[in-house]
Amino acid sequence: MEYRSSMESSETLRNKCAACYRQFNKMEHLVEHMKISYHSGHEPTCGVCKKHCRSFESLREHLIGPLPKQECKNIFSLRGCRFCMTILESPNARRIHQERCQFSSVNSGLATRMAALGLRDKSMIDNTSSRSPRVVAFSCKMVGGGSDGSLDLCARVCITDESDNVVFHTYVKPSMPVTSYRYETTGIRPENLRDAMPLKQVQRKIQEFLCNGEPMWKIRPRAGKARILVGHGLDHDLDRLQLEYPSSMIRDIAKYPPLMKTSKLSNSLKYLTQAYLGYDVHYGIQDPYEDCVAMMRLYTRMRYQKHKIEAYPLAADAQNRSNQVAWRQSEVERMSPNEMLSISRSDYYCWCLDSLA
Repeated sequence: MEYRSSMESSETLRNKCAACYRQFNKMEHLVEHMKISYHSGHEPTCGVCKKHCRSFESLREHLIGPLPKQECKNIFSLRGCRFCMTILESPNARRIHQERCQFSSVNSGLATRMAALGLRDKSMIDNTSSRSPRVVAFSCKMVGGGSDGSLDLCARVCITDESDNVVFHTYVKPSMPVTSYRYETTGIRPENLRDAMPLKQVQRKIQEFLCNGEPMWKIRPRAGKARILVGHGLDHDLDRLQLEYPSSMIRDIAKYPPLMKTSKLSNSLKYLTQAYLGYDVHYGIQDPYEDCVAMMRLYTRMRYQKHKIEAYPLAADAQNRSNQVAWRQSEVERMSPNEMLSISRSDYYCWCLDSLA
C-alpha cells in the first residue's frame, strides 16, 4: 500500500504544471494545458514560490488575498513591495526600495506648466532635434456631441516624452457642434475651442510626428524611425481623432495582459496609477498631461522588467509555430514539466522586448 501511494504521489507530481502548479490526473491533460496556457518567463511570477500568474492582479491575489497562499503572504508582508510586487532581501531593503518605487503625483498640471512658459498651446512639433523621442505618451479629452451630448468628440490632445516633457498640446475644434463641454471632468469651455486647431490639421501633425518620415506600410517595431505610442484605451482615442497607426507600434495600458483584471477586463487608469505607482489621478478636472505622465510611468515600469532573453519569444513566431506542429504527443509526454515550460512561449508581446530594440 505504501509503495502504491508513493507511485501515485510521484505520478501526480509529474503531472503538475511547472508554471502555475496546477495538478492533472493524466500527462496528456498537462500537455493540452501547456499548449493553450502560453506560460513563459514573461508572466508575473511570485518571488517566494515562483508560481507564474497571468496578470499582476492574479499575483496580488496570490500574495495578499482574498485567498492568498499563506506562506507567500507572510513573507510578502515583511519583505514585499506593494507597488511592483518584488520580494526584497530584508524589511529594511523593502523600505528603501518601496520609497523609490512609489511615485509622487505631478506637482503642476499642464495649464500651470504652459502658463509658466507663456504658452496657451504647444502646437508646433520639432522633428529635427537629435534628442527626438522614440517613445511618446498620448492623451485625448472628449467633449460631447449629438442631441444628448453622449457622442465623444476629441477636443484636446497632449503628447509627452519619456522625461515628462510636453511634445505637443492643443485644443481641437470638432467637426460637428458641441452639445456638452463636460466641464466638470474636462475643464474645457467654449472659448477654448473657438479658435482651436481644426481636427484634420491636428490629425496630420500627429500622424507625421508618429511616423517620423517613414511610410505607414514600411513601419516595423524595431530598427525603424517611427515612434512607439503609449496610451490607455487607444483604440477609442485614435478612432475619435480619425487617426490610423500600426498596432505593432501601439502600447495600450488598457489591453496589456499583465495589467488587466483576472477577468481579462481592462483596469482604469485611475486604479492602475494608485495600485502600481502609489498616487491618485482623476479627481475633479482630468488633466491630459497627468494622464500622459502616469501612462508613461506604467509603460516604463513594464518595459524595464528583467526577463530571460529568447531568440523567438512569441508563440506566434514562425519558428515556434513550426515546433508546435512538429510536436508529437508521445514525445511531449516523455518530457518533464520543466522541459515543457522551457519550450512554451508567450501569446502576447512583452514590453520588456522594447528595451532590446
